[in-house]
Amino acid sequence: MPRMTSPAKYSKISIQPLPLTGKKATGETVIIKQSHGGSSKQARSVLDGMEASVVTMNQPTDISILAANGIVSAQWQQRFPNNAAPFYSTMVFLTRKGNPKSITSWDDLGKPGLSVIVPNPKTSGNGRYTYLAAWGSVINSGGSEAQARQLVTRLFKNVPVLDGGGRGATATFTQRNIGDVLITFENEVELVRQEFGDNFDVVYPASSILAESPVAVVDKIVDRLGTRKQATAYLQFMYSEAGQDIIARHFFRPRSAIAAQKYAANFKPITLFTVEKIYGSWAQVQKKHFDDGAEFDQIYRVR
Repeated sequence: MPRMTSPAKYSKISIQPLPLTGKKATGETVIIKQSHGGSSKQARSVLDGMEASVVTMNQPTDISILAANGIVSAQWQQRFPNNAAPFYSTMVFLTRKGNPKSITSWDDLGKPGLSVIVPNPKTSGNGRYTYLAAWGSVINSGGSEAQARQLVTRLFKNVPVLDGGGRGATATFTQRNIGDVLITFENEVELVRQEFGDNFDVVYPASSILAESPVAVVDKIVDRLGTRKQATAYLQFMYSEAGQDIIARHFFRPRSAIAAQKYAANFKPITLFTVEKIYGSWAQVQKKHFDDGAEFDQIYRVR
């Protein structure tokens, strides 16, 4: 199992079997070739012909588009537990050390004079989950659609630069020193600290979105390369206790109760709501919020 990284950068794997002797169970070794990049960009690469036996994304829509094009099975979510999402994360706030702007809530992000760093929801899973978390925080607490739209409109008025992906947004905040707060995946916080030092504070809002990281076997490729067995075993390993331990150690929230308890210190309790609870389905999310001319385009156009 290779080192787990951000779901936005750990997106597709090409597996080639290399038969050897002396290995447990099968007597076989596999060579794993990884490709890293933004989740939606990686989905596009697979659509354009990149040979990937496995895809691991940070939102179901990036696999659904592969299924719609006959590259992945239409039943991909039924092949593995938890809708084929072996781990999940959520969106949190990374502020400057000491949180000088006293940011504590989604509503705070819409206050005048604040500079918020968020990547583009049209091109980034990070940005999309941020948008949905902010909107959903209003609905989840009993607010109206109009109130949710007002909050998201105010939030994006405070975004000085709309980076194409999560890594670009992180660089804007940490290296270019732009912004008072970065909205990012919870697991990214530790990576930022490892790379840039303990110069930031992490703030957990009262509620946030459950950001699942789905996986799938790429049927069109494994059937041609003969790697279905290895690809399936790779994804099954993610659900094993050993795989869940690796996941939790790298600050992704595991499905295993054993791993969750062992690494409880990594995960602050927080109320999480699902896309399905707030929006109905990812297909409805796409149509209402992120299609051309939909809610986000209207909000950003008048910012």
